[in-house]
Amino acid sequence: MLPPTHEPSEYACPFCGIQRGTFNERNLPSDIVAVTERAFARIAPKWWPGNTGAVLVIPRAHVENLYDLSPADGQAVWELTQRLATGIRLSYGCEGTSIRQHNEPAGGQDVWHLHVHVFPRYADDRLYQRQDEARWVSPADREVFAHRLRSELGMPFSFD
Repeated sequence: MLPPTHEPSEYACPFCGIQRGTFNERNLPSDIVAVTERAFARIAPKWWPGNTGAVLVIPRAHVENLYDLSPADGQAVWELTQRLATGIRLSYGCEGTSIRQHNEPAGGQDVWHLHVHVFPRYADDRLYQRQDEARWVSPADREVFAHRLRSELGMPFSFD
């Protein structure tokens, strides 16, 4: 039996909203860097000091967490995650990448639509020691990294 949902009954999912054309300062069309039939990727609206340009890879279907993810959507998310990690490595000049995904509040989940974080990594960046230092990033700062990744990936980046 699957764990209970943590999504509030009137939850306005930001990732579903982006796909429907509902935007705000933290969720803009300019954040999108890749779209496939089952998944999409966007520049994250929140960054850690030494890991600018982080990306979120998201299934297009509304799935709260890993427990509910279909094998087909899981494959699509993983394939896009691999492409994004490679694109980040090639276009950002970073020394590596890290990937993580959270399930339920105790696991660190705070958006109720599954997503995978892809971080650019640098020697001694202390990503995991700086969790309390994350900050919201301006659309202009996000656009710089979105442009780099869209150019590197050469993939569709709209939902049309």
